[in-house]
Amino acid sequence: MTRSTARLSVIIGAIGLVTMLTLSSVGFTQGHMTDARVQARALCAPHRPAGTVVHVTLSDQGSTMMVGGTVMMVSLYASPSLVHAGEVTFVATNVGALTHELLIVPAPRNGVGSRDIKSNGTIDESSSLAEASSACGADRGAGITPGTSSWVTLRLTPGHYELLCDEPWHYANGMYQGFGVQ
Repeated sequence: MTRSTARLSVIIGAIGLVTMLTLSSVGFTQGHMTDARVQARALCAPHRPAGTVVHVTLSDQGSTMMVGGTVMMVSLYASPSLVHAGEVTFVATNVGALTHELLIVPAPRNGVGSRDIKSNGTIDESSSLAEASSACGADRGAGITPGTSSWVTLRLTPGHYELLCDEPWHYANGMYQGFGVQ
């Protein structure tokens, strides 16, 4: 092997390593961005949120829906995931490419992630305590579009809750998280 061939091999290897490290860090941080980075990416947020503020990151990798067995990569991450009872404002920021929403519901008896999925890929929302799904606004709406936030404030009592996205097939693909109030 000549020196120029060896040098070219080292350069190609270094480029491959940098690419691999960049892609793995993007994949890791996509669902677990810090609050400051999430707020910086959002186009809107509440001006004076009431009570304890919980930042919820909604993300995806922009893949197709679960149709014919295809699985989508979606995630929901809340910080903090344990708060004291009282007034809580959830600020949900969509850092993905798909539309999302945030529902706050009492945790099911069988555990977080155990809700029945209807044939249309959604769950029964009748036990929902609150919903943030209005792009750049509070409460219910048509969905949190990419790059925007929605928020909702409610009074929570001690207990176990589930935060989830009920866009079709999102919950079925793991877009939920347990949440505690003490």
